[in-house]
Amino acid sequence: MENKSRLGMAAVTLAVGLLVGGGIGYAMNSNDNDDGQENSAQSSIKATDTKPADLRAVLNNLEAEHVDLASAATRAGFDGSPMFTAAAASLGTNTDNLSAAVASVYGEEAGAQFKEIWASHIGFFVDYTVAAKAGNTAGMAKAVENLNGYVEAISAFLSGANPNLPKEAVAALITEHVGLLKETVDKHGAGDYAGSYDAQMRTRTQVTTKVADTLAGAIVKQYPEKF
Repeated sequence: MENKSRLGMAAVTLAVGLLVGGGIGYAMNSNDNDDGQENSAQSSIKATDTKPADLRAVLNNLEAEHVDLASAATRAGFDGSPMFTAAAASLGTNTDNLSAAVASVYGEEAGAQFKEIWASHIGFFVDYTVAAKAGNTAGMAKAVENLNGYVEAISAFLSGANPNLPKEAVAALITEHVGLLKETVDKHGAGDYAGSYDAQMRTRTQVTTKVADTLAGAIVKQYPEKF
């Protein structure tokens, strides 16, 4: 990870929204001109007339979609549902779209680098779900260990790419996101379906109002000439 180019790090700064959010806040960006915050679904589809607003809307939409698809895929996988294949395929398409967003700004190489990094955390959550279904506590612990390693790697990656994203703050926020998505899986596995969907909604709120907005603000602040 440390040997990735600055180009690749900047690419991750654009789109690794699933794993950043919370206290840094969109307030980093002095270009946030919304007079009243609409909900994330409305914000993601409304017309925009500035590049910063476009970036914010795109990240909101793709990252909210990611949470919903990841939740559907893990539930289907836990239940052994034939819908798992379709859910996983849609999640893969979402990853492709996020990677394409990176490539459209930073080039194909950066998009490919992002895709590899982003896909790894999805794989770790699949591992966790499979282990949880089997009652394999050692497998669950290993998946959590891998997710913790991912938190560290992405935190270092993002803080190295963007001076507006302090490593310690980013690590705390990534951990928050991972914990929320893990809660979605755990509650479903325990038969608390209402609790699982509540956790999914909280994850979705974090990924939009905290994650996407934070990243958009940090990117615009870092590259004002582009936005």
